[in-house]
Amino acid sequence: MEVTIISRDSITPAATSSSVHRHKKPYQLSIIDQLFPITYAPLVLFYPIIDPNINVSQTLAHLKNSLSYTLVVYYPFSGRIKNNLCIDDFDAGVPYLEARINCRMFEFLKLPEIELLNQFVPFHPFCQEAKSHDDRLPLLALQVSVFSCGGIAIGVSGSHKIFDGATANNFLKSWAAVFRGDHDKTLLHTNLYQASLSFPAKDDIPEKYLAFTNSMLFKGKRYMTRRFVFNAKAIDNLRDKAKSEVVPNPTSIETLTCFLWKHATAASRYGSTSRRASIVAHAVNIRPQLKLSMLDNAIGNIFWWAIAANIPTNKGETCDDDQLCDLMKLLHESIKGLDNDYLKTLQGEEGFGAISEFIDRQLEVMYSLKPETYIFTSWTKIFKEVDFGWGRPFWIGVMGKVGPTLGNLTVFVETQWGKGIEAWVTLEEKQMAVMEKDPQFLAFTSPNPHISSM
Repeated sequence: MEVTIISRDSITPAATSSSVHRHKKPYQLSIIDQLFPITYAPLVLFYPIIDPNINVSQTLAHLKNSLSYTLVVYYPFSGRIKNNLCIDDFDAGVPYLEARINCRMFEFLKLPEIELLNQFVPFHPFCQEAKSHDDRLPLLALQVSVFSCGGIAIGVSGSHKIFDGATANNFLKSWAAVFRGDHDKTLLHTNLYQASLSFPAKDDIPEKYLAFTNSMLFKGKRYMTRRFVFNAKAIDNLRDKAKSEVVPNPTSIETLTCFLWKHATAASRYGSTSRRASIVAHAVNIRPQLKLSMLDNAIGNIFWWAIAANIPTNKGETCDDDQLCDLMKLLHESIKGLDNDYLKTLQGEEGFGAISEFIDRQLEVMYSLKPETYIFTSWTKIFKEVDFGWGRPFWIGVMGKVGPTLGNLTVFVETQWGKGIEAWVTLEEKQMAVMEKDPQFLAFTSPNPHISSM
């Protein structure tokens, strides 16, 4: 497969009667935005175009125009970060690439080589893009790739400085609505400043706090990404194993998190008679828990970490001693702790005190135990309804080869057909080589199966 870039552009908010972004004051980041490093999260939406009468040139032109109109509402995405405090320069623009693919979409999806997904996005996934928070990098970049059959893939590189999953989903649904001409009814007008009002920025954050998330994400070793698919039956069987009196009804995401946690730690200790402590850091969308409707369409990182620690109590204890239900109790309790009462302590001008306590506690654990850390995030229930008029995405691709220093990360995505879940797992190369050959692991999952015969 060859991908040829045929054009590069920069899209800015359209000049309309309501386009007053040039006179807007800088958009303030939230404290959660400030704490996140500058790195690009990838996403590729695949649309097989069935309509034989579609005009590709007109479609590409309309995608550009509708994006420009959408940026009138989402104008901060066209700007640049300033001093890790705000976004300004809203006419800097969104890099926008168009590409041609020299094969049909079904040929790619029949046996997907996920490493090739990097050719569908403008920026390499999850690299450490900047040594300084002052670097003026784009916050959003897009690539529209057209297959020889007329199928279209829309690739997104969203800076995690301002994009979480819900933010990206709302933006893409709005762009699709504008493209369809349904924006008068469905364009998601954002509460632009609500996140920074709820979690105000701070201009003198200690460097150790800024380095906290960076140290969790980036490890400096050789990592690889693999795609594992769990069908509905396998998920139900694992949920049965994870159940207990304490957690009688574990969710699918909780269950798969614990299953991967168990097998990843087992793989890391392969050939050893003991193991280190391990920690799961699960990114949790906190919009529902905060029960503030104005945050539903707010932009920015509106999530927090649920931290679960598994600390061996016996030096001879091995990963085989971990029961799924015991790991589930640890994880469920940590997620349950992110309730409205706790999250209120993170808000407002006094919230930085609670955030500092949280980070200090995690830094102490990392220093004293030197644990293995595994990050999980779920993109289920989002992106599948991004419809440009061609139907919902046939497949949602996450990432190919990640940045050279990204650590242990798993992204969950729903399969578009059926009730399965894809886990895009990034682990150290040696660790992955062990896990992907583990028969107890493979009994419940399929490594990188074909998408569909189309």
